[in-house]
Amino acid sequence: MSELAYRRVLLKLSGEALMGDEDYGIDPKVLGRLAREVIEARDAGAEIALVIGGGNIFRGAGLAAGGMDRVTGDQMGMLATVINALAMQDALEKAGAKCRVMSALKINDVCEDYIRRRAIRHLEKGRITIFAAGTGNPFFTTDSGAALRAIEIGADLLLKATKVDGVYDKDPEKHADAVKLDNLSYDDVIRHDLRVMDTAAFALCRDAKLPLRIFDMAQPGVLLRILRGEHIGTLVGGPG
Repeated sequence: MSELAYRRVLLKLSGEALMGDEDYGIDPKVLGRLAREVIEARDAGAEIALVIGGGNIFRGAGLAAGGMDRVTGDQMGMLATVINALAMQDALEKAGAKCRVMSALKINDVCEDYIRRRAIRHLEKGRITIFAAGTGNPFFTTDSGAALRAIEIGADLLLKATKVDGVYDKDPEKHADAVKLDNLSYDDVIRHDLRVMDTAAFALCRDAKLPLRIFDMAQPGVLLRILRGEHIGTLVGGPG
């Protein structure tokens, strides 16, 4: 077994990643595949935390654009992330892993409250830990929630799974000559407005000197390969 380059990581998944080929909701087959990837990494010795967005169910900013109060819309979006976290917990436990969901909102009947020291203890005991409900506050995305939680638990790396295999100098779906960038500084990302995560999340990572890797989760086995030190996707804020 290869030695891991990163021992404790936080993986950020979008809610849309759970949809598969569906237009809405959760595809159990996709959920199962993602769970197996995470368990493979955990079995190799990594401590894994997850943050999952809620865009497959509700997106607060979109609801607000349609006329709903922004705070109400964001609260609905936070609850959507709890639904996704519980679905992932079920998939992980069915595959034999121990998992805990910790929510920034108090929903004690379905999951634990987020307490930093308890979260770290879960990770140290080999439990996959899912952080739900973002930061618990409106106007903050789950990207910002992922950056915040990664810093709080002392993660070695923040992983952002996307539909593309890294950051490009321009949209690869619109420009055939788009070039993938292997390494970037956080200042580069903010200066050139490369919108892979929101600016608040990048600023948090920059200030904490937390490296971020952006990659395509669709490749089988990619998570473990990254944890073993393979250069996949784009590394932001790490060594050149």
